[in-house]
Amino acid sequence: MAPSRPHLLIMNTINIRSLDMDARGVGHLLNEDGSQGKVVFVEGALPGEVVGFNSYRKKPSWEAATLGPIVKESSQRITPKCPHYGVCGGCSMQHLEPNAQVAMKQRVLEDNLAHIGKVKPEMVMRPIYGPTWGYRYRARLSVRNVHKKGIVLVGFHEKKSRYVANMETCEILPPHISNMLMPLRDLITSLTIIEALPQIELAIGENVTAMVLRIMQPLGAGDAEKLKAFADQHQVQWWLQTAGPDSAEPYYPAHSDLHYLLPEFGVKMPFKPTDFTQVNHHINRVLVARALGLLDVQKDERILDLFCGLGNFTLPIATQAREVVGIEGSTALTERALDNAKANGLAAKTSFATRNLFEAKAEDLVALGKFDRFLVDPPRDGAMAVCQALIDLATLAPELRPKRIVYVSCSPSTLARDAGMLVNEAGYTMTKAGVVNMFPHTSHVESMAVFDLR
Repeated sequence: MAPSRPHLLIMNTINIRSLDMDARGVGHLLNEDGSQGKVVFVEGALPGEVVGFNSYRKKPSWEAATLGPIVKESSQRITPKCPHYGVCGGCSMQHLEPNAQVAMKQRVLEDNLAHIGKVKPEMVMRPIYGPTWGYRYRARLSVRNVHKKGIVLVGFHEKKSRYVANMETCEILPPHISNMLMPLRDLITSLTIIEALPQIELAIGENVTAMVLRIMQPLGAGDAEKLKAFADQHQVQWWLQTAGPDSAEPYYPAHSDLHYLLPEFGVKMPFKPTDFTQVNHHINRVLVARALGLLDVQKDERILDLFCGLGNFTLPIATQAREVVGIEGSTALTERALDNAKANGLAAKTSFATRNLFEAKAEDLVALGKFDRFLVDPPRDGAMAVCQALIDLATLAPELRPKRIVYVSCSPSTLARDAGMLVNEAGYTMTKAGVVNMFPHTSHVESMAVFDLR
């Protein structure tokens, strides 16, 4: 009797054509007639690769899959630097060469503009990028006491999970913070409030590293001495947060000089560690300089800064313009922005107002008066109401429309939507657009666009 032949394992493979917004490889299955079938999103796959895949979610028109064997490897694939990559959810693109990451983000921006906004910039600007490691000067680290393992974890969440990654180091945090992760574990293990400390917010300034302990109960016996000893040893400042972000106060040392600098404009920006500030200080300096260069402010002009926050763009603009008005949705923020203007000797050229910009109307713009140029820097939701107000302003008071708008975006899809409104309905031309690599090794796309009145 002839020996039986072993069964051959047939592996499903797919050609990866592109990356999606989550840095997953995108390919298509083939139908029986050879035509293109449903799309498959493969985590960790790169364009140009032929890979095996294992689907874990199937829908009628698409599948989501994990990466199997790589049959044909991309020349842009590299070995991730971080030993926790693939488990930790902090990064999604360390397997892709950094310059290729930037090129991918540029394609994401252009595709969004074309498909969502039906617009195309007259010129694609050179990307803004900088250091790819140790760049993250802001972070929210989760804390978990894992009883089953007998350890305390401090770090980012695991990929697509509520669990905290078992991080011993982190390559995107500055080295002194990465080296502090294990001592932080030991410190928290020794505290009486170990079960009432869910997170640590990190914020690094020019001379201060601040750490905000979110505590759900008062410090216990001996906790204060341990925190102070840790602060002295590692040169950090503790803040305590007992409720919402506004409750955060300096604890030890009690005096705070947390700030960042915009040296090109001679501006010093004080901030609280729970405030929104840009994660990447190096890129923020370049971003502000590029935005103001594109805005092309003249010394006799009046400028409007929408979604102004603490004045990251407002104060540099004030060094160049006759007057700048900053608008934000929070009175607390506008009051602190004014304090920052006073501290920098720019109060005479600045004013701030609190408005809900997600409900902006053309009449609101009329009430503010004539501005030569707008700087718009909205959150992920974008500035749709502002763009609609500009559309309506073309009928209500066309002479009040700004001649140039510089739009800084953290979401290419909402930028594309708003660009479509400005170009196709409000009478503007999209003269320039480009990406800002604020978050290397992640799929996050920051971008900037320029609109000129036709």
